[in-house]
Amino acid sequence: MRPLLEVENLSVAFDTDEGTVGAVDAIDLDVRRGEILGLVGESGSGKSVTALAVFRLIRPPGRIAGGSIRFDGRDLLALPEEEMRRIRGAQIAMVFQSPRTALNPVLPVGRQIARLYRLHQGCSAAEARRRTLEMLGLVGIPEPERRARDYAHQLSGGMCQRVMIAMALATSPRLLLADEPTTGLDVSIAAQILDLLRDLGRRTGASIVLITHDLGVVAGLCDRVAVMHAGQLVECADVRSLFREPAHPYTRALVRSIPRVDREVTMEPVPGVVPSLLDAPPGCRYADRCPDVLDVCRTVKPARSARARDHEVACYATEAARVAAPRG
Repeated sequence: MRPLLEVENLSVAFDTDEGTVGAVDAIDLDVRRGEILGLVGESGSGKSVTALAVFRLIRPPGRIAGGSIRFDGRDLLALPEEEMRRIRGAQIAMVFQSPRTALNPVLPVGRQIARLYRLHQGCSAAEARRRTLEMLGLVGIPEPERRARDYAHQLSGGMCQRVMIAMALATSPRLLLADEPTTGLDVSIAAQILDLLRDLGRRTGASIVLITHDLGVVAGLCDRVAVMHAGQLVECADVRSLFREPAHPYTRALVRSIPRVDREVTMEPVPGVVPSLLDAPPGCRYADRCPDVLDVCRTVKPARSARARDHEVACYATEAARVAAPRG
């Protein structure tokens, strides 16, 4: 079956006074129907920019420099803005990183949700209010009638995030982009939010892209995971395969950086720093940090190749090691 979302050769650039910043470098990515895909990497790896490109919210000085984004077979980049607005929020929804600032501060949260029902589903005021209260209850907000009258500043961070999820799901989207949905929340509330996303995804059948830097979250929630480094997609695999046999040196470093209680060294930071994306090098952008670097890595960007079923990696060193490994 064709994936719900197909991103092909997508590049996003930002034009600055110092030069062009290549934030996303010709990535290919797909999201299957009904799955939860984790998009992981350090800060500055291009995860959020990729999501904003899918949502078509890249604004100057940013621009989509190339590629295509197909949603259920339709190229989103070719649609007029008016048609894209009908898809944005209705069929593709996004939970932003900072829920309190994403909510309108001068409207009660209930009215913000109700407006979505009226705009996208043509509900009457009474029906929109009924559905709003129902949705607030669905995302675990107590006393929905009272909370619907509250403003964002009257709610806790966890409550604001639940409201954002309610807004995202109000129109029954087929694709939900969740950008670091637990940022700034304490551990127990974060766990509740993640459980909520998983349960609502199963209940509605929506595909979810979970953007995070936390591989521990990915291990417990996602079906597949795509790993980004400095704007490049370096590995994509089902979650079990990736944690069992991470193939790219960067992925292996990320896995080693997860705190563990079953070994003497509880955490190994990823070595080096993310390279500047201003006039970025032509090859693999992990080359200067990589213990396995080859000469070709610095000059030619590696293509993704299949390592195993549903496991692809873009790495010359990994491929060279696989070919050189004894068979039998």
